Amino acid sequence: MKPRGLGDSIANFTKKTGIKAVVNRMANSLNKPCGCQQRQDYLNKKFPYKQ
Repeated sequence: MKPRGLGDSIANFTKKTGIKAVVNRMANSLNKPCGCQQRQDYLNKKFPYKQ
């Protein structure tokens, strides 16, 4: 799947480096949502890649 925008690229980077797993563990321990998906959608809309 090709990235639609900057949000997809950042999400892919954080997943491959393990940052996402650390953030998810931290959010779960604090009983708060991390907001990753909303941030990813926002960045995709704000900085889309040209098709």
